[in-house]
Amino acid sequence: MLPRFEIVDRRRPVDLVVPGSSLGEVVAPYAAVTGLGSLELAAGADRLVGRYDGDAVWLEVTTGGRTTRHRSRRLARPNGPVHEVGLTLTGTHLTVLTRDDGPWVARARVDLRERIDTRDEAWLARLAGDGAAAGRFGQLGLRDLRLVSGLPAGRIVLSATSAGPGFFDTAHTSLWELEPRSLTLTHLSDVFFRRPDRAGTFGDHATHVLRDGDEWLVATSTWGDFDRRRPAVGVTIARTTADLLTGVHLLVTEALPLPVDGLRSVGVWDPHLARTDDGWLVGFVSATRFFRFHPALAGGPSLDALTLRGAATGLTQAEGTTLAHLDGAWRVLASDKRAARYPTYDLAMRETGALAAPYPTNIPWPTLVPDGDSWLLVGFNGAAYGGRIPGYGTHGEVVFMRPAAAPTV
Repeated sequence: MLPRFEIVDRRRPVDLVVPGSSLGEVVAPYAAVTGLGSLELAAGADRLVGRYDGDAVWLEVTTGGRTTRHRSRRLARPNGPVHEVGLTLTGTHLTVLTRDDGPWVARARVDLRERIDTRDEAWLARLAGDGAAAGRFGQLGLRDLRLVSGLPAGRIVLSATSAGPGFFDTAHTSLWELEPRSLTLTHLSDVFFRRPDRAGTFGDHATHVLRDGDEWLVATSTWGDFDRRRPAVGVTIARTTADLLTGVHLLVTEALPLPVDGLRSVGVWDPHLARTDDGWLVGFVSATRFFRFHPALAGGPSLDALTLRGAATGLTQAEGTTLAHLDGAWRVLASDKRAARYPTYDLAMRETGALAAPYPTNIPWPTLVPDGDSWLLVGFNGAAYGGRIPGYGTHGEVVFMRPAAAPTV
C-alpha cells in the first residue's frame, strides 16, 4: 500500500551555460555564451551573433556570405537595465536572452534549419564562441524525470529532459544526483545521440537509463528533431560501458522496435525498461495520432523479442508509463492529464487503482524514489520560463512529494 502524498518542495535549476563546461565539449548543437554587449558563436564563415546596444536586442546570422537580422517588434527592448546577455544554440534554434536581477527573458529567436546543418559533426567541431562564459547549454527547467535503475542502494540519480527555449526539439537528456533529505539536485552529465537512420547528433530525450551488469542501457524518444509539419517519434536504445554519471556523452543508438499490434499507432515514446526473472518488461506510450496517446506495456525474453501485453486505449492524454516493483509484484504507473490522476495497472494493463497524490500542471510522470522505509514521489509541472518568445516547451519545475502526515485527533 502506497501512502497519500503531499507537495513539500519545488526546485528549478536554470543555467544557460553548464558551469565549468567549454565549447570543446559540444558534441551536439546545444551550446551557449553569456556576457554583456554582443555575443557570438561561429564555425568557419558561419557567424551567429546576439546584439545588445544598450537599447535593443536582436540576432544576426551570417551564412554563405549573406547576413540577416532578426528582431522582435515587441520584445527587443528590455524594460530596464540589463545585467547579462545570453546566446543559445539548441538544436536548430538560435536565441538571444537578457536578464536583470530576475529570470532570463528571450528577446529574439530564429530557426536555422534552412541556413545551416547544425547537427553536422564537422560543423560542430569548429564551433567557437565570444563571451564571458561559453560552453554546453544547460537548461531552463527539468521535466520527464525518471529514476536511473540498477545503481547501488543509497545513490539516487534521475534522468531528465533539460528544457530549452522552445518546443521539444530544443531540449536534451541530462542526469542529476538527488540528495533526498535536502532535495538538492546536482547536475552530473549530459547525453546526446547518434541515430541509426540519419546523420548528425541529436538532443533526444524522455529517457530511461538502466545499469545492466557491466554496461548501461539508455532508451530514449526521438523528440530531438520533432517537426510539427511531419510529426514522427520512435524509441531507440544505446549500450555503453562509459561512465554516464559524469561529463558529456554521444551514444550510438539502434531502433528499439515496440509491438503495437492493433493499436493503430503513429508514434511511440517514454520508454521504461525492467529486467525481471522472466525476461524484460518495457513500458511506453503509443499515439493513435498527434497528440492523442495512451500507456502500453510489452514483454519478452529479450529486447528484440517483445510482444504487446496490454494498453490503456481508453485514455487519450496519458503518458509517463513507469514500471514499479511494489509489494512483491510489478505494477505499471501512468499519468492521465484529462482525469488529473495517476492510474496504476497490473501486467495485463488492467487498472488496479491510482496513486493518492496532487496532480501538478502538464502531464507529470509518477516517479517513485525509495526513501528509507518510505517513498519520495518526484514529478514536474508545466510552469514556463523565458517570457513569450519560447512558448511551450520551457517547462518545468521539479515537484517533490512526501507521504502526508497522519491527521491529529
